[in-house]
Amino acid sequence: MSMVYPHISTSADLLKSTVRLEQLFPYLKEQGAVSAAIVNTKLYGILPFWEACRRAGIHGVVGLSAFIEHEEQHYPVVLYAQSNKGYSNLLKISSALSTRDKKSIPEQWLKAYREGLVCVIPNKIEWMLTDRSSVLQYVKELFGTAAFGSIERPGGIKSEKEPSFVELCENMKLSIIASHESRYLHQQDAFAYEVASAIGQGLKINDPERQKPEHLFAYVPSRTEFESWFADYPEWLQRTADLLESCQVTIAMNRQLLPVFPLAEETDKVSFIAELCKAGLTERAPGFSENYQERLDYELSVIGSMGFIDYFLIVADFMKYARDQGIMTGPGRGSSASSLVAYSLKITDVDPIEHGLLFERFLNPERITLPDIDIDFADHRRHEVVDYVAKKYGAVRTAQIITFGTLSAKAVARDTARVFGFEAEELEAISKMIPNRPGTTLRSALKESPALNEWIVEREERKSWFKTALKLEGLPRHASTHAAGVILSPTPLVDHVPIEKGHEEIYLTQWPMQELEAIGLLKMDFLGLRNLTILEQIRSLIYWDTKKRIDYRSIPLGDAETYKLLALGDTTGVFQLESDGMRRALQQIKPTAFGDIVAVNALFRPGPMEFIPLYARRKHGQEAVQYVHPILEPILSETYGVIVYQEQIMHIAAKMAGFSLGEADLLRRAVSKKKREILDEERAHFTQGAKVKGFTEAEASEVYDLIVRFADYGFPKSHAVAYSMISYQLSYMKTHYAVYFYTGLLTNSAGNADKTKQLMQEIKEKKIPLLPPSVQKSRHSFSVEGGQIRVGLNVVKGIPGTAIKAMLAAREEGPFSSLFNIAERISALHFTRKSFEPLIKAGALDEFGYDRGVLLASLESAIKHAELVKPTEDPGLFDDMGSSFMKPKYTKATDMPETLKLDYEKEVLGFYLSKHPIEREKEDRQKSYAELKSLKTKRDRELVKVLGMVEDVKRIRTKKGDAMAFVTLVDETGPTSVTLFPVEYAKYNLLLEPQAILEIQGLVENRNQKTAIICKTIET
Repeated sequence: MSMVYPHISTSADLLKSTVRLEQLFPYLKEQGAVSAAIVNTKLYGILPFWEACRRAGIHGVVGLSAFIEHEEQHYPVVLYAQSNKGYSNLLKISSALSTRDKKSIPEQWLKAYREGLVCVIPNKIEWMLTDRSSVLQYVKELFGTAAFGSIERPGGIKSEKEPSFVELCENMKLSIIASHESRYLHQQDAFAYEVASAIGQGLKINDPERQKPEHLFAYVPSRTEFESWFADYPEWLQRTADLLESCQVTIAMNRQLLPVFPLAEETDKVSFIAELCKAGLTERAPGFSENYQERLDYELSVIGSMGFIDYFLIVADFMKYARDQGIMTGPGRGSSASSLVAYSLKITDVDPIEHGLLFERFLNPERITLPDIDIDFADHRRHEVVDYVAKKYGAVRTAQIITFGTLSAKAVARDTARVFGFEAEELEAISKMIPNRPGTTLRSALKESPALNEWIVEREERKSWFKTALKLEGLPRHASTHAAGVILSPTPLVDHVPIEKGHEEIYLTQWPMQELEAIGLLKMDFLGLRNLTILEQIRSLIYWDTKKRIDYRSIPLGDAETYKLLALGDTTGVFQLESDGMRRALQQIKPTAFGDIVAVNALFRPGPMEFIPLYARRKHGQEAVQYVHPILEPILSETYGVIVYQEQIMHIAAKMAGFSLGEADLLRRAVSKKKREILDEERAHFTQGAKVKGFTEAEASEVYDLIVRFADYGFPKSHAVAYSMISYQLSYMKTHYAVYFYTGLLTNSAGNADKTKQLMQEIKEKKIPLLPPSVQKSRHSFSVEGGQIRVGLNVVKGIPGTAIKAMLAAREEGPFSSLFNIAERISALHFTRKSFEPLIKAGALDEFGYDRGVLLASLESAIKHAELVKPTEDPGLFDDMGSSFMKPKYTKATDMPETLKLDYEKEVLGFYLSKHPIEREKEDRQKSYAELKSLKTKRDRELVKVLGMVEDVKRIRTKKGDAMAFVTLVDETGPTSVTLFPVEYAKYNLLLEPQAILEIQGLVENRNQKTAIICKTIET
């Protein structure tokens, strides 16, 4: 008899199973399985299961565990897809349940979607409580011979109600099959499954509310076990095998389910896109030359023959929508910047001919793949474009993509510990002992942490905890939405993929990205890019202040002042060029043209980074540019003989070996895989082509070796050019509109204390005036005021957004005249100590002419005044009597000391606005000190003297047991680390107090791009 598995729930059914496919299928093959059915509560995990069945030579069956509704009662059933129509109906049933929050399938749905389905009624409690003949009759009438009863005997144990259930099925003329629900692979996994289920329920293992499994035998039985459980009814087993065998479904893969752009039926799409491109290109490159027309015609012919015209029209349409709405879009991303059609349709802002980009790097006529046009939008407005697409193409054809979060090492350890009922301090200990590093596993954490090992062996329940966590590690835990991906379907999505409820009325697919692509649906990435938001904010700030509109697309790419800024490495806030390493690269290369920025962006990665000094030396004429062969000179001259871009490899193959650019792209892909047989095959191909063009074998071999060497290093020039445009635009704005640039950056860095401090330091160095927050003049966030930066009200910590809103609204009617005037105008709801104490400490009320000490002392009477005059936002009893009525007086108080002012500013703003205490101290001491920011430019082991404030002290013991410390020291230019070894620590330990101002002499340690001071002496 054939061995079959009629009901396997997999781990894709979130925390309802621990069965992993990679462990399941070797076991199924071992048992000689002929058929296996996946039965989850949603259609999660179908395609991976289907593919695993195909690879294992096992007949795959798709099932769904669901409830049906009859006379307001819910009954469990298993629905199997017996035909393609049945599979299509399963997609619709699962989607309907998941999008409408239904617990069970109502009668009208079941009638509409029953075709091609088998309905199996299990001998579960819901079917056996009382006489269920009416609901059985209902199922029998709907499904006829495709309705079955099923008997489960987990562990070989018969239910006491089995005879009556069998009798009921026989009376209804329902055939009976043998079944068994598998939720874990082996019997010893039962406890781990219970823990997984408890994690899903959010309950502890000993919680009486926890839904417990019906039995402890939901494992995948061996052939012998399954047959022995039903030895008295072998015909049931045979019927199960026959039923699964009768389920003949084909899931169509690798189709092109491309969306359709809505046009009138009589419109010729080929002519339509050609006209659009011609108009767009005429606008972008008036009087364009013949080579542009040729390239355009060629690209359009490839796009048309591949069937991608609609896709380009769709993207062009939503990009036009974004532009019309003033939503900042990126200049391009990835290989799509290589397309002149994309440039003409204003999908990208990169002229591929001007930058020498190859269309075949994007769409290769010799390797048909779906085009990948990823678009960057200002991150705070990305959702508007997604909404537009969903409305235009219809909610039923548009969806965002599901992703599954898994139980990482730390997550599984903590979740399992919670289920075990571990105390809070134990959870804290677990968090500290398991690193957050990507790639960390429980086993690797155990290897690198003796403390974790010791902690586990201390108690028996911890051993059990760790063993259980190991079994659950990596299982899917929850579903969320892919950050960028959107699916557009040519027909309703449920024809191809199950869907569920998503966010903001946009559906979510039940399958993740790889599975959607496998069946041929097209994914588009709508990416949010923070740097575009910053550019948009800078543009808005300039317009607000000067009414001048900046068009980033028309910024000149050859601005000498901008290149001076880049050559200095002055790139804080500049996209992709901010890191210390990138700054050093810019200082070496000293860019003088846009191509240098493109090259540095492409080279600054592990591997090719080693060529940055070579590029710089050759650029500055310190080393001769050499070429392996003269034919390479026109191709490599732009990068001084260094292969930087994948496109250069393609050009070489085309010019020397006569490859078409499509073949050259295939060569590039193949060679980058570094497989011996592929390298040899391609060498022969390349050499043969080169010989035909008159080159010797030795010349061809030498150039091919060069290609092999650089294949891994090559970066797509199209992507480097597109992203370098954003880098350049930000650099240009920093050079020519510094005040607006820093204001935009500060607005965007809200909540990031370190970034704000860094920007504040630069603003001071550039002598850009920074104005304190002001209840009279500040806007919500940072703003520009007469060429100066004004701190926004939202920067002051602790003030509710509602209070800021109320103040700004009240100020529309005229300026405030006093603390009490604000109290009268914004109501006691918003005029509270929580809102106004931080504002006073930040100096936001200084303009009223009273010291901050007086304002703080007067706050209580102002609050009482607000409660009396305007207790709520409703019109008040005294509103018409004006502010002259019962006005309190300011309370007398001593002036606030300067040092306390500074402390308060740091407390409520996160930075010193007036003057850093160390600046003041340096003025008093009148000595020369090295700035902490300058240490990274010092020689290793150079002696320095610094003055700073202690921010943090970390005391440790060496392996010998001696005490030492690491101190975080800050001055007005930033922080550094100071190391006190045992001898120095013994001398100066008592001085190491937070906020202490110390003069430290020591040696600079510059290693692995980290800077520290090795302390020698300390003075107070």
